Amino acid sequence: MNGREALKISMDTGELVALTFLEDLSDEEMMLRPATGSNHINWQLGHLILSEHKFIKQINAEAVPDLPEDFDTKYSREAATIDNPNMFSKKEELLRIYREQRAASKALLEQMTDDDLDRPTGIDYAPNFGALFAMLGSHQMMHVGQWAVVRRQLGRAPLI
Repeated sequence: MNGREALKISMDTGELVALTFLEDLSDEEMMLRPATGSNHINWQLGHLILSEHKFIKQINAEAVPDLPEDFDTKYSREAATIDNPNMFSKKEELLRIYREQRAASKALLEQMTDDDLDRPTGIDYAPNFGALFAMLGSHQMMHVGQWAVVRRQLGRAPLI
């Protein structure tokens, strides 16, 4: 196994768990928060998409598809406190955008060499391109932990 293969496993694992936890949630349930002061699932998914877009854009701006025009505003830190579902994208649209971004991320990873993965980013928490790719899976898993709480609040059984 090489570094690209290990990173792909991390990305695929995060994706599998995240999509499994979202699969049966309605748009209404996507607006639930795991605790007071926490972000609702809809915002968290948009945040994950926006983060992935920014990470991949830093590696190769031409490799990542554009996001919808108002996406960064909808999923800004300031928007995280908004509870009006009309201010956010529907689950179906979010998943479509997510899949576009993730396909671009995977395609770019396939093109990376070991030297590419070692290239510095200037970011403390992700000092090289390999670390940015690693963040794609671990960042999802961090948020899925919050989604598990919402699922239990809804009376749903554990999935994984």
